[in-house]
Amino acid sequence: MSTPATPVAPPKPRPTLLCRIRTAYNAFQHGSAALQSPFLLLVRLYWGWQFADTGWGKLHNLPHVTAFFASLHIPLPGPTALFVSLLEFVGGILMALGLGTRIIGFLLAVDMFVAYLTTDIAALATILSNPDNFYNDAAYTFLIASLIVFIFGAGRFSLDYWVFRRNRKS
Repeated sequence: MSTPATPVAPPKPRPTLLCRIRTAYNAFQHGSAALQSPFLLLVRLYWGWQFADTGWGKLHNLPHVTAFFASLHIPLPGPTALFVSLLEFVGGILMALGLGTRIIGFLLAVDMFVAYLTTDIAALATILSNPDNFYNDAAYTFLIASLIVFIFGAGRFSLDYWVFRRNRKS
């Protein structure tokens, strides 16, 4: 009697070019996603410091800030100046620490949008026809940083991450 022949497995098909591209893209996507939290940390630290410094300066010059707000016809310039100064100072510290980040990011973005509305409405109005006016305003980078933190959150290197991560495990 003869022994039955062992079946021979057909050769594995070579991956197609599309499969190789998909694999490479997935690896690239995974690697670049690892940069999200360090990027958010840098944004939070730098712009949190900038907001806190700006707010601190306003707090120490409230009479001038109040007079400036009054010249812009902002309602209740005294309380508004104090609120904005405290928001930028405390909000900047919280942003840098990554605590309450999305809420602070939203509030600071509104603050910067109102800054556009009250100080440079022309830059806001010409955002499509002459974007350089919009980009060159001092509020632009503060607005973008606030929106980044509001939309993407604080990342892993933040108090938000550790507080909410701990609460999820409980």
